Amino acid sequence: AMDYDRNKALLLELQREPGTGNDRCADCGDPNPEWASYKLGIFICLTCSGIHRDLPEISRVKSLRLDFWESNLIEFMRNHGNLWAKARYEAKVPPYYYIPKSRDCMVLRQQWIRAKYERGEFLDTRICQDPCSAGSHEGCLWKLGEGRRQFQKRQFLLSAREGVMKYYSKESKGPKAVISIETLNAMFQVEKIRHNHGLQITYITDGQTRNLFVYHESGKEIVDWFNAIRAARYHYLRTTFPNVPESELIPRITRNFVKEGFMEKTGPKQKEAFKVRWFCLDSQERNLIYFKNPLDAFAQGQVFIGRRDEGYEVRDDLPQKVWMKKKKPVITLVTPVREFVFICENDRKQKEWMDALNRVITQ
Repeated sequence: AMDYDRNKALLLELQREPGTGNDRCADCGDPNPEWASYKLGIFICLTCSGIHRDLPEISRVKSLRLDFWESNLIEFMRNHGNLWAKARYEAKVPPYYYIPKSRDCMVLRQQWIRAKYERGEFLDTRICQDPCSAGSHEGCLWKLGEGRRQFQKRQFLLSAREGVMKYYSKESKGPKAVISIETLNAMFQVEKIRHNHGLQITYITDGQTRNLFVYHESGKEIVDWFNAIRAARYHYLRTTFPNVPESELIPRITRNFVKEGFMEKTGPKQKEAFKVRWFCLDSQERNLIYFKNPLDAFAQGQVFIGRRDEGYEVRDDLPQKVWMKKKKPVITLVTPVREFVFICENDRKQKEWMDALNRVITQ
């Protein structure tokens, strides 16, 4: 019992020790990790420990508080730790490779952990792939068809050298679409697509935002596609903006929408009936895009969101001329051209949308 308590205290001390990196999960950066891999010598969070459990040949996990730790394991943890592991297993992570955080979907975290410890993809001995060759990928993906009814297998081809991504259907001789890497974006959308490997690809065609919803049965393959798109985008940005520092380029490779969800909107005269629409807020392009349904290929419209000093503002009340029978949580988005009126489901959603819109206006 004395050993149990003493060792637990030593271990928790080690987890908090400055300069070790042990105070954050070695894999996703979550603060105060409560688990550890005693085979790798790293401190990890509960979710990442679940992924490590699936790799028994490489990693073995214990709880810092609930399990008994032998003295030799404590010594092993002291001689290793998170910063040591980072220097070893993340020695050569390419700048375009997406490093997941705790809020990211499970497939990104699983494949990051497998890439590091199982496949040793970023060890010092590995030769770093240049972004142009890493941004070339070919294979099949399941793509949501027109009418949003079913997914169909389609051949996709990505070429950083040509600066395009193409996809083909069985019937078509030529490509169904040729997508410029300049406007290409990709983000994981597990809940929206209702698949653990669901990926949303967006691009601009004829001045309109176009969505493709895809997945692959293999977690490794869908994450490989995602990082290949990022490599192609990185190659494009590096070539197009050679003088822009890396720290500014990396966040622009791919992006998630900062907020998505249903709101009701009325028309330009503000007398039209309110209709439910699915909204996506893209802070990089400063656009509030809206669709009839979350899985629509094309947007119904979009509202550009400028800065406060340009006359943009968000209010929680109705414009003077607009009247509603029943009091509901509203947002008025003021632009130099007109005022857009939205109804939210509840007060919480109203606050979330207002906060998100204000962040774009002040950025």
